[in-house]
Amino acid sequence: MYGNPLNREEIARLIAGDSPLVAGYVDLAAQLQPNGFDLSVGEVARFATPGQLGRSDADRVLSDTEPMPFDGEGWLPLGAGPYLITFNEVVNLPRDLMALGRPRSSLLRSGVALHTAVWDAGYRGRSQSLLTVHHLGGFRLQRDARVAQLVFFRLATPPEEGYRGRYQGEGL
Repeated sequence: MYGNPLNREEIARLIAGDSPLVAGYVDLAAQLQPNGFDLSVGEVARFATPGQLGRSDADRVLSDTEPMPFDGEGWLPLGAGPYLITFNEVVNLPRDLMALGRPRSSLLRSGVALHTAVWDAGYRGRSQSLLTVHHLGGFRLQRDARVAQLVFFRLATPPEEGYRGRYQGEGL
């Protein structure tokens, strides 16, 4: 049925296909969920400069970032504030699928938010999201921790042309 989220079995079938829906995962069994796929943290960066967004793409300036190293055991202490995370996984959406990302509830229960955008039909890349630590005492994050659940939706009518924006192929 169109417009409904894909279930674990449909997602697993698409991952096993010729053009895998998701690649670069850490633990397939743990990351497959009843109605989605968990994305894990590959890199964390802090924002170093201000960005800007105008009416046209020509007026867009992204903030520069500085990578933050994990310690020898793979942990990273984060103070309150915003961080840019890059996921381990590469998402490869065919033209008849789109996805929405939601934070794992353990983040929310720890005073941490994850902000995402829409994964458009036809997008391919290693995505990034905004992780915001609201807890004034901070938060510890381990490399490869599962932080987001990507929920896939089959479109009733695929667009004639898939995503062709600036972030197509990011992180590859």
